[in-house]
Amino acid sequence: MTNPAETSGSLINLTDTLTQFYDECRTVLRDALKSVYPAWVERMPRLSTPPSLEFGELSSSIAHEIATERKIPPRAIARSICEAANIGNTELIASVSEISGYINFKLDYSRAAPLIFRTVLDDQEHYGIQMISNPVRIAVEHTSANPSGPLTMGHVRNSILGDALARMLAARGHLVKRRFYVDDVGRQVSILAYGYKLLGKPLPEGKPDTWLGRLYAVTNCALQLETLKKKLENTQIEQDRGPLQKELDEWTSVAAELSSTHEDLFNTVIQLMQKQSDAEADIQALGRSYETNEKTTTVLVGTVAQLALEGIRASLAEMDIEFDSWDWESKLIWNGSVQRVVDGAKKLPFTEIDGESIKMNVNSIVEAYALRGQFHLSADYEVPSLTLIRSDGSTLYPTRDIAYTIFKFTESDRVINVIASEQSLPQLQIRLALYALGERHAATNLIHYAYGLVELPGAKMSKRKARFIALDDVIEQARRRVREEVASRKESILETDVELISRTIAVGAIKFALLNINSVKNMTFTWDRVLSLEKNSLPFINYAYTRAGTILRKLPQAPVEYDLRSLTHPLERFLILKIAQMPMIFCEAADQLKPEELANYANVVAEKFHEYYEKVDVIHAEERVKNARAQLVKSVQIVLRNSMQLLGISLAERM
Repeated sequence: MTNPAETSGSLINLTDTLTQFYDECRTVLRDALKSVYPAWVERMPRLSTPPSLEFGELSSSIAHEIATERKIPPRAIARSICEAANIGNTELIASVSEISGYINFKLDYSRAAPLIFRTVLDDQEHYGIQMISNPVRIAVEHTSANPSGPLTMGHVRNSILGDALARMLAARGHLVKRRFYVDDVGRQVSILAYGYKLLGKPLPEGKPDTWLGRLYAVTNCALQLETLKKKLENTQIEQDRGPLQKELDEWTSVAAELSSTHEDLFNTVIQLMQKQSDAEADIQALGRSYETNEKTTTVLVGTVAQLALEGIRASLAEMDIEFDSWDWESKLIWNGSVQRVVDGAKKLPFTEIDGESIKMNVNSIVEAYALRGQFHLSADYEVPSLTLIRSDGSTLYPTRDIAYTIFKFTESDRVINVIASEQSLPQLQIRLALYALGERHAATNLIHYAYGLVELPGAKMSKRKARFIALDDVIEQARRRVREEVASRKESILETDVELISRTIAVGAIKFALLNINSVKNMTFTWDRVLSLEKNSLPFINYAYTRAGTILRKLPQAPVEYDLRSLTHPLERFLILKIAQMPMIFCEAADQLKPEELANYANVVAEKFHEYYEKVDVIHAEERVKNARAQLVKSVQIVLRNSMQLLGISLAERM
């Protein structure tokens, strides 16, 4: 390739041309202010992006701020600053002008484009990724599903967000460890293990986590029915019987559903449960014996949990999600970590002990250490107390989470917990408890990455009632829909390629749908939106990627003559700018933990490229123009691929 502008010997930092442009604009503005408004040199606001590229690529509002103080029209102030601006020694500023009192800087595309494209085409799969100068050890804990059944749509957003965060932070240069917290202590696993034992510990039928999920729901339902019936028999007060009867009626309805879908399993468990004298007491005893590491119970619960994890791992593998560490909650109890937390809490003046029960007055911690500002708490908000130990002597999950957090910080400088927004209070209580326990570094460097719920039209999910949509079923339905669409096209595609394309787009579409909106917002999952080819979806982005590939396959692959100064179409200018912005977008997405920034960036690039594909002829243009446009198309393809890969999404080469 030859292009005079590319061999001019410029000393510009090729890794981030826009940063150089930004620095040049600030320097020019600063120097101009020194001569006309020197008092404002140190009060310059950040440069911003104008509402339209017609105005320029960067803009300053400083004239409006000076006008407020000086009582002078902002346009007059802006003009005087522009007149004092000297861009003669700059590399990338084409012009500086006043519009409506704003100072607008335009990028010199004839000089910038060669630098941008050279960087993109040289870096290829590494383009857009900038390593941080001070990497730290970061633990990203996500998914951490209870091993009592399959991953559901209630888990999937957690998994996808956590995986994307880990990938971005690792690409940024941090030392990232992906952790899965195996919640094997607690009522759900105890109920499942009890049902498994009742059945004689059989081998699961089919995918183990799916079968265990059915068993858990059936066992829990049978337990609820027996427990409620006994309560009703022993309750004579009519006003107390009403709520119990209502609850029994609800579980009778659940039983009818389970019987219709899992008749043999349901009937077997019901019959076995009815033979037990006190199943509820047995389940509670099972949970306590597991906490004390009683061998028989440990083998039973461990077997059930491992079977569930076998299926969960398989589902995660379908989503290309992996973990570096699988941390068992039970081990925190058995190795004394939880007891050390309890012992430490007992010594604090904020702890209230009543028999076996232990509570921590968290609000007193806030007041004692004046933590409202540090933890962003309003003056009138009272943080509820945190129960560490129940009256029966058993621990609660926040107690174990405190111990787990302390452990994670032995290997990390920062910990990110990907946990639903509805757990914001427990996460706050845990941080405040850590502070009181002297774990100040952990308390201030533990990040709760909150996310909203995934809602499905007409579906109310409840794992304990077997009313859930398994991730496996969602993946399969997505593959089927994509497979049908691909098969309907006239283009001849091998069956093996159809399967690969279907799997790639299906998984990518699910991931993108859960990544492209702010994590704290609830979202409604609909197939029309997830698999749309119109806009704001993975298929939409993938189609832009494959369109770019179609163009490139029709062009010469050997080095050719081109002139990037011919890229003057407004869409070309827009795409060049967006391509140049990828390093900045990536850094912000990684540093601010905002994967949606990368997703939205890719969507904008795809949208403009689709428009470019329809309006600008690449294949039949004059030779040097065609070859210049090919550099643009190739660069678009690279930024689409790289931005998606940073989120854990692969793109199909054909659609």
